[in-house]
Parts: sequence; C-alpha cells; structure tokens
Amino acid sequence: MAKHYSHSKIGAYEQCPLKFKYKYIDKVSEDLKTIEAHLGSCVHNTLEWLYIEVKKERIPDIDEIISYYTKNWTENFSDEIKIIKEDFTFEDYFSKGVEFLLEYYSKHKPFDDNTLEVEKKILINLDEDGEYKIIGYIDRLSHNPEKNEYEVHDYKTSNNMPSREQIENDRQLALYSIAIKELFGEEVNVCLTWHYLAHNQKVCSFRTNEQLRELKKEILEKIKEIESTNIFPYNKTVLCNWCGYKGICPAWK
Repeated sequence: MAKHYSHSKIGAYEQCPLKFKYKYIDKVSEDLKTIEAHLGSCVHNTLEWLYIEVKKERIPDIDEIISYYTKNWTENFSDEIKIIKEDFTFEDYFSKGVEFLLEYYSKHKPFDDNTLEVEKKILINLDEDGEYKIIGYIDRLSHNPEKNEYEVHDYKTSNNMPSREQIENDRQLALYSIAIKELFGEEVNVCLTWHYLAHNQKVCSFRTNEQLRELKKEILEKIKEIESTNIFPYNKTVLCNWCGYKGICPAWK
C-alpha cells in the first residue's frame, strides 16, 4: 500500500519531531484551536465560494462576500478557540478578515483570470514503484492560454511577509508545480502565486524542471529519514505557543 505524505506532515517533523510523533504516530488530538487558524479557514472558505460562483458566470457583490464570511465565521466559531496574542480581541481578528476580503475584491474584480478549479486535490509519485506519494490541495488553479501558463494560487492570512529567498525556496507550491506539469506536460510554465492578504501583495515565482526533479529526491530522502528514526526530541521555540500539544509536552512541564 502506498504511503501518503503531505507538505504539512513533513514540515511538522522538521519543526518539532515530538509534535510529529504525537500527531502522526500516536494519533493524539490537538487540544488547541487558535484564532489565527479560524481566521485563515474562514477567509479561504469565502474565497473558494467566490470563485465557485465566478465559474458559474456570476460575480457576487461585496456585500454578499462579507455576508458569506460573517456566516462562516459565526457557524464555525467555538469557545475552544484561543487568542495567543493578548493585545488583540476576537473582533480585531474578524475585522482583519473583512479588510483582507475588501482589498482582495477591489484588486481582482472581475476575477477574469480563467480559474479552472478550486481546492484541487493533487497526488504525486515520488518513486518509480509508487510506494511514496505526496498529497495536497491547491487553493486555486487558473490558466493563461496566451502564455500557456498555469497559475497555482495560495492565500496567506499571516502577518509574516517572507523574504525573496524564502519564496524562491518554498517547497509547498513547488510540489504543486510538479503535479501540474505531470498533468499538462513538462514544457508548460507554472507560476507559483502567493497572495499575502495582510500586505495586499501578490508574489510570483517559477521553478525549473531540474529544480523540481531535485526537490522530489530531497523529499523522498527526508521521508526515509523520518521513517528510519525512533527518537523524537522536542524543539522548544516561540511556535510552541501555537502548538496543540503544549499541555502534554515535557518541554513545558
């Protein structure tokens, strides 16, 4: 049976081996739901709905967008959601989402970049035998027929704005680029497109076919490293404040 990995699963090991063990080996449920995750989910859901409507040849007005977002926020909100940054309130985060959507709507209307799919599932074989696969979901895929170029879109609601070097070394969308080239041919260009909503910025990057071949090798080597280890130490960093296993982690006892 094929073994499925994802960018987030591998990233969890790299961030903290003990977190990886709790989540993917011991199957321990996380006991923390953060407001940042709730915000990100609601904004993603709203943009997904927007482009589904666009594909139906209907452009919702901005009031519909905000109403959909508000309904999504309310229906998925719970008392378990926590605020880590104590200087902010739930209302502050809700308003952030409204601002993100207003700016995105104003910047991209009439959304005529030929969207093909939203939340597109991808599956990549990492080895010839198909024993290891990468699974993922593309926020949105569009196609520019004039350039014969596909665009892989990803929405970011974090305040963090990465450096150009970090963007050029980003692994997640590069993996999605592999999947698109496997579907439509190695010769097509794939523009990796990040929407940093907190900064109202769109950033694009490309990978060569050689870079993508090397990435597949690196990912497969990392997976085999994970599978060969039986030691899972904790890695204590500021990110622990957003970790759902902090309550059981020996680093915090």
